[in-house]
Amino acid sequence: MNTQEQQIQVNKRSADFAWPLWPVVPLYPYGKRQTLRHEVVKDTIWTFDQIQGILYVVVPIRMTVVKLDAGGLLVYAPIAPTPECIRLVAELVAEHGDVRYIILPTISGIEHKVFVGPFARRFPEAQVYVAPDQWSFPLNLPLSWLGFPGNRTQILPPDSADTPFAAEFDYAILGAIDLGPGRFEEVAFFHRRSRTLLVTDSVLSIPDEPPAIVQLDPYPLLFHAKDTAFDPVDDTAANRRKGWQRIALFTFYFQPNALQVTNMGRSLLDALKAPDRSRKALFGWFPFAWRDDWPRSFAALRGNGRLVVAPILQTLILNRAPRETLEWVNQVASWDIQQIIPCHLDAPIKAGSQQFRQAFTFLEKQSAMDEYHPLPEEDFQLLQNIDRLLHRFRIVPPPQEKL
Repeated sequence: MNTQEQQIQVNKRSADFAWPLWPVVPLYPYGKRQTLRHEVVKDTIWTFDQIQGILYVVVPIRMTVVKLDAGGLLVYAPIAPTPECIRLVAELVAEHGDVRYIILPTISGIEHKVFVGPFARRFPEAQVYVAPDQWSFPLNLPLSWLGFPGNRTQILPPDSADTPFAAEFDYAILGAIDLGPGRFEEVAFFHRRSRTLLVTDSVLSIPDEPPAIVQLDPYPLLFHAKDTAFDPVDDTAANRRKGWQRIALFTFYFQPNALQVTNMGRSLLDALKAPDRSRKALFGWFPFAWRDDWPRSFAALRGNGRLVVAPILQTLILNRAPRETLEWVNQVASWDIQQIIPCHLDAPIKAGSQQFRQAFTFLEKQSAMDEYHPLPEEDFQLLQNIDRLLHRFRIVPPPQEKL
């Protein structure tokens, strides 16, 4: 293959990843998003992973597709409908039938909501079901104004028995938690035949190694593996792992105790002397300094891959409604769960109802779960400061007491 042919192939692949609506939610990797499909249950469940992030803090975002016994497919939490993504879905459609239902299981996750309208337009026969109490910011606009197909979009009813997919799925709605300027809500779906729980943000598991989708473009991993602005970006397995683990700490704590943010003036001076001052390297800017004991924070957060509720949800959201949250958790835990597929991080997670219930014991004064291990208090300092500031200025209601 000559140089011109190689360039044509590169351009075709680049077009395959195109997401032209990225300015609506300008998250990395912006206009080019690769997709990985993985078969979770043979001929029944598939996951589709892409990545998203800010300042190279990138994590997987996931869509799950389930084959219906009656024929056709149900899509939970659509991702960017790039040409590659749609081609991968079309391969399933050719074998298993049309996309019949598209589910938006959240009200506050703009990174999920933004894809539903464009995805639904690619499958014009699909019915769209959305979580109740939808809202938008800064203006609360009708869903049709946000690109949702008005003639085939409907609200998920309180009882899953009132849906056309009731023979195969149960679901439970965590009602809208008041956060002042907005609300939080999530709908967990349970596929009875495979005993698979689908959730959006409520629980997750953090892998020790970087997920496959993140490794397609390892630069963000290698960027965060650096210790100073002067370090080279060496592509090694150890650096990929190191960068991923630091990204996980950034994602869930913003600033864990082991991280110090360098003085802005100092970091800018260092940038002027950095060996790589390209745009890709953020012009040499690297304002982070990690203490040597940072792996201990990651080990505590990961907990050998156990189910965990993200510290941000623990500190800023679910503690506003512990009773309502635990009622929802107990309803979900009443199902015979054998595996869980969240919209982020690791999947599938081999975990059952007890492990799901255990993840929420931070909402209780005294846990009856012997294996519950709270996350290190010192890593919550920034989140707790944010929480106090939001409450002081009456932006959000105060947290409620644990049960």
